[in-house]
Amino acid sequence: MPNFPTGQALIVVGDASEVVDTLYPFYRLHEAGIRPVVVGPEARTFQMVMHENRPGWTITKEWEGYQITAEKSFGEVNPEEYLGIFFSGGRAPEYIREDESLIQLTQWFFDHEKPICSVCHGVEIPARADRVKGRRMATVAKCKFDLEVCGGIYVDEPCVVDKNLVSGRTYHDCGYFTAEWVKQMEAVAGN
Repeated sequence: MPNFPTGQALIVVGDASEVVDTLYPFYRLHEAGIRPVVVGPEARTFQMVMHENRPGWTITKEWEGYQITAEKSFGEVNPEEYLGIFFSGGRAPEYIREDESLIQLTQWFFDHEKPICSVCHGVEIPARADRVKGRRMATVAKCKFDLEVCGGIYVDEPCVVDKNLVSGRTYHDCGYFTAEWVKQMEAVAGN
């Protein structure tokens, strides 16, 4: 196994997590010397999807993408072992946000002010965990309601930083928000 001198970070997935939303941060963590630990409702392989709004479509079009394996379930995670947490987009957040272990994990990272990152539909998880009140966040426009109904403040920018919370709209913004999240984790790790 490669050496990850900086520490490790969680990447939250489920079936229908968006491919680029997930894999860009996954590999960026490798570059930073941070071990990405993929977690899901169970420790198993999950099917990711490609999500995109295409001309002529009024809904998001979806294609089957790569698979990713979660090495732990949400309930098996000791959050104290991780520098930060990432909430990927796609359709997965719609159903995994009801997982009580994920809710508790999400609340722990917010309550301990650890680096948190969210993209696209990933906002549905911290919103469901009741941790977005008064927080500025970017998300895909169709999730603006999910954020605002839970007390969050929608910002239409590629990278929004609100203290320890970093967010982006879609995978098109990965190069902006992922770098900021990594910088926060490096600061926590003392690098």
